[in-house]
Amino acid sequence: MSKTSSSPAKTARAAAPKAETGQKIDAGLVRQIADMLSESDLTEIEVEKGDLRIRVSRQATLIAAGPSYPQPQAFAAPAAAPAAPVAAAAPDHADSLKSPMVGTVYLRPSPDSKPFVEVGSLVASGQKVLLVEAMKTFNDIVAHRSGVVTAVLVEDGQPVEYGQPLLVIA
Repeated sequence: MSKTSSSPAKTARAAAPKAETGQKIDAGLVRQIADMLSESDLTEIEVEKGDLRIRVSRQATLIAAGPSYPQPQAFAAPAAAPAAPVAAAAPDHADSLKSPMVGTVYLRPSPDSKPFVEVGSLVASGQKVLLVEAMKTFNDIVAHRSGVVTAVLVEDGQPVEYGQPLLVIA
């Protein structure tokens, strides 16, 4: 017996016994076997007793589909009151430092350390200002110019996208 899934539109057919057996097929038995087939997810049942062999099968409709890939899951962003105005202010800053990759931004080298920079910090071009973790690798993000940090547009541990403004250096 083979076990596969099939579509709801199924047809049952009984294989006729060989002509030389001369035995009469019991239609009630075929119906019972067909009922068992429709109640299960089997596609074929074959019963053999002596010279009598009854096979009931249904045609499975296969739908050709491309390879199945897991779909990305949407994660709800944690609700934080100050995050909304910061996100709205991001497009206004043409001189903002943008994320060079997708990942998680960290404003400090370790959870118990002070941040690399804060609003009002003086930075030099090439100075490390934060980290972006991507694929378990911490990448230094350096200031693109010298100046004063006027706004930090992300929170520590926040997921970031490529090109997303991170902080503003004026």
